[in-house]
Amino acid sequence: MSETPSNAPDTPAASNFVRDLVRADNEQGTFGGRVQTRFPPEPNGYLHIGHAKAICVDFGIAEEFGGLCKLRFDDTNPVTEETEYVDAIVDDVRWLGFEPGEPVYASDYFETLYQWAEHLIATGFAYVDDQDAETISAQRGGYGRPGVESPFRDRSVEENLALFRAMRSGDLPDGSHVLRAKADMQHENMQLRDPIMYRIRHEHHHRTGDQWVLYPTYDWAHGQSDAIEGVTHSLCSLEFDSHRALYDWYLEHCPLPGDQPRQTEFARLELTYTITSKRKLRQLIDDGVVDGWDDPRLPTLRALRRRGYPATAIRSFCDFIGVAKTNSRHQIEMLEWFIRNELNRTALRRMAVLRPIKLVVTNWPAGHVEMVELVNNPENPDDGVREVPFTGEVWIEDDDFKAEPPPKYFRLTPGREVRLRGAYYVQCTGFSNDADGNVTEVHCTYDPDTRGGNAPDGRKVKATIHWVSTAHAVPIEAALYERLFAAEVPGERTGDPIDDLRPNSKTVLAGKAEAALGDVAPGQVVQFERLGYFARDGERAGLFHRTVGLKDDWANAQKRTK
Repeated sequence: MSETPSNAPDTPAASNFVRDLVRADNEQGTFGGRVQTRFPPEPNGYLHIGHAKAICVDFGIAEEFGGLCKLRFDDTNPVTEETEYVDAIVDDVRWLGFEPGEPVYASDYFETLYQWAEHLIATGFAYVDDQDAETISAQRGGYGRPGVESPFRDRSVEENLALFRAMRSGDLPDGSHVLRAKADMQHENMQLRDPIMYRIRHEHHHRTGDQWVLYPTYDWAHGQSDAIEGVTHSLCSLEFDSHRALYDWYLEHCPLPGDQPRQTEFARLELTYTITSKRKLRQLIDDGVVDGWDDPRLPTLRALRRRGYPATAIRSFCDFIGVAKTNSRHQIEMLEWFIRNELNRTALRRMAVLRPIKLVVTNWPAGHVEMVELVNNPENPDDGVREVPFTGEVWIEDDDFKAEPPPKYFRLTPGREVRLRGAYYVQCTGFSNDADGNVTEVHCTYDPDTRGGNAPDGRKVKATIHWVSTAHAVPIEAALYERLFAAEVPGERTGDPIDDLRPNSKTVLAGKAEAALGDVAPGQVVQFERLGYFARDGERAGLFHRTVGLKDDWANAQKRTK
């Protein structure tokens, strides 16, 4: 597991009860001291930040105790699953820093699962039901309401086997029959009220093709797949808490090849200003609110990767919040703290101007170009220095100049002197406007004795601003992002998170940057000095996505919860 930075937010790291449980099992010799876990996503979409925690727990626990974790695809629903998602999930797990090895699939075990289902029929613990899904659902009753037994519950073993085999052969239409476990229709846990094990679906499967028309449900396939693989600790999120009794019931009635796995549930990862519902995320895409599953405003791992989130920072965050038994919502500012902390150590510094206006140094020698030496990363001397050309005309940010400055504004104004980063002191002597009154050009003089940004007479300035030589600048596009949702808990007020969408959550600016930005590799994150961290798009060389700003909002987020 990754290490939490020593300067992590001033909050004690949460405990990890799963680690404690596994350690206790090993000390007691449970499972012979063996530790085997699995990460079992359904390949019906892309992984999101919530899955990152599950990956860290499943792979991290196995790694910590010298065990094994397998990536297993729960591919039991051919209608929604695609090879595209399989490939993406493998890639995301590997990007996050874990080696998935050769994936396994629930479909690898379809034949064994079928044979075990016949075993339950033969031992009187499963039966074929001819009723439709609505009737079965109604008969299950509810909390405080008794269940109604199916009229087909007492079919003979022979008739059940014949029907089940007909279901497999493809002789029966979709929805005409299901296989149900014969558990307890009056059990207080609704999961045990004769759950469905198999349904007929004449659909093409992404791996098995048209070999099967009979598909197991998740609850039937899950625990049995664990047992077939030799899983010891089946770690699930809390929504599967009520499923544990059924998980155990199935395993107790099957001819297992080894030890019975044990399911343990832990709190899922939820963030403020964020949703992870695949259905709602897909709605955002279908409605054109975002540009696809890798839109940097989304919480999918592909989107976070494109936005420049370092995988190491995500793992550190997941380790820091720990593994608890109750759900809670973590502030997204805490995650951003880990992102910013990692990038501060690793990102090269570059100068870029996103809303440029021209600054003309009127007393600069005509045609003269001077090279200014700047540090690439003050956090890492090994990154060295670079030379940046300085000329008599440079681009500066439009908000670094005010013709009529507000109170406590210390940047460039008429008559004021500021430092140009690494170059010289300049003093504003005037400016030009366009027909609409917008400032188009700022005029300054420079002090030749302040080369490097320091005055020999000891005078001080209150502001340092960055710049880019107009003659050497390269054009860039910078995508700036706000929170996609305006509410800390999207949908809390109305029940639909879409109601809390923030309008105009993306702004793309045409900027100017020093030439070194042309050498940034796809996906690489650099710090635009004074502006934030930006990741170069994987496909478009001139497009940069703002990963996170320079301002640490973690302290303010903590205040909101007190």
